[in-house]
Amino acid sequence: MQFDVLNQAQWPLLLAGVDEAGRGPWAGPVFAAAVILDPTKPIEGLGDSKKLSAKKRDQLAMAIKERALAWHIASASVAEIDHINILQATMLAMQRACNALQPAAQLALIDGNRLPAGLHCQARTLVKGDAQVPAISAASILAKTARDALCQQMHEAYPMYGFDQHKGYGTALHQERLREHGPCVEHRRSFAPIRKMLENV
Repeated sequence: MQFDVLNQAQWPLLLAGVDEAGRGPWAGPVFAAAVILDPTKPIEGLGDSKKLSAKKRDQLAMAIKERALAWHIASASVAEIDHINILQATMLAMQRACNALQPAAQLALIDGNRLPAGLHCQARTLVKGDAQVPAISAASILAKTARDALCQQMHEAYPMYGFDQHKGYGTALHQERLREHGPCVEHRRSFAPIRKMLENV
């Protein structure tokens, strides 16, 4: 039988949704989360984390952690991003999140079109899965809220950059602060804008 990722009748009980947050920013780690939802404890309001308010994401993150059968949040550091590139670092964070689940997943549905290597279970990809599969939505929310919390810590350590506002993305404000202060240790030196800035110092 050909497997249809959107046919819930074919899903095993221990289905993990896996998603990432933070591939695009110029600073900070990239995060990933894996979630196995409990069908007996439904969570209302799950959806694409990018379309939810910060307050709603925080509320849902608490519900996910309380009601899911299993969840785990992992990351890949700035040093790892600069060493192996952002795509491979993202795959590594996803692998770490998925393989740490207890109980282990029987099947992982990965948001996007690339499978991480080294997963301990079968896996399939699903483009825009965070808007279609509740477990992926839940993973998206956990990854996003974890990274946002880290950005707040980065802001407290380096308040001159405004990480609490732009979350590390290359906004006009971020570019202005970079020109004024130069990159800090949280900036991804493998990213072209940061690399060029360092070359011109």
